[in-house]
Amino acid sequence: MIRVLLVDDHAVVRTGFRLLLQAHPEISVVAEADSGEAAYQRYLELSPDVVVMDLAMPGMGGLEALRRIRAHHPQARVLTLSAHDDPLHARRALREGARGFLSKRSAPEALLEAITAVAAGQRYLDLKLAQQLALGELEHAGKSAVEQLTEREFEVFMRLAGGASVQRIAEDLKLSASTVGTHLYNIKQKLGASNQAELTLIAVRLGLIEA
Repeated sequence: MIRVLLVDDHAVVRTGFRLLLQAHPEISVVAEADSGEAAYQRYLELSPDVVVMDLAMPGMGGLEALRRIRAHHPQARVLTLSAHDDPLHARRALREGARGFLSKRSAPEALLEAITAVAAGQRYLDLKLAQQLALGELEHAGKSAVEQLTEREFEVFMRLAGGASVQRIAEDLKLSASTVGTHLYNIKQKLGASNQAELTLIAVRLGLIEA
């Protein structure tokens, strides 16, 4: 039996995933969480075989939760999900130690296949995304610039592009406002942006967020 922890801030999405997974005789959903903070706590309590976690959530977010879970348990098997199926999001998750990456647009059968593979210690990427990563489709100048950001800078960049204030980001990531301000300065230097609005425009043009 594969014990799964479902993490998504949308209750309807979690319900759909739970119903799909519980129809599989070898998979058991042992708990759910609606935030990165809750996911971390539930993982410590239950030590599930596989964590199925959305990357885009309020508060800590999926990447930071992944980072903290693996700091506690380096062998944790986490399958990350995203509404975005571009290679950049996948690469970020894999660099943080995710065992797999799956677009929410994938067929239901793909989720079952991915969980089974990750539980067996394998990595999972859908074929199209794996081909994109292999072919290095991130050579576009804008994406290459974003690739120069550190993991923390990228996380701050995505939150800034989404309209979050420096203070809010500091609270969510448990950093000082001055530290976030330093990240903001470095991000603008690397991306050639002069303000937060331009960062949002860059993210939209690269397909990292929707207009």
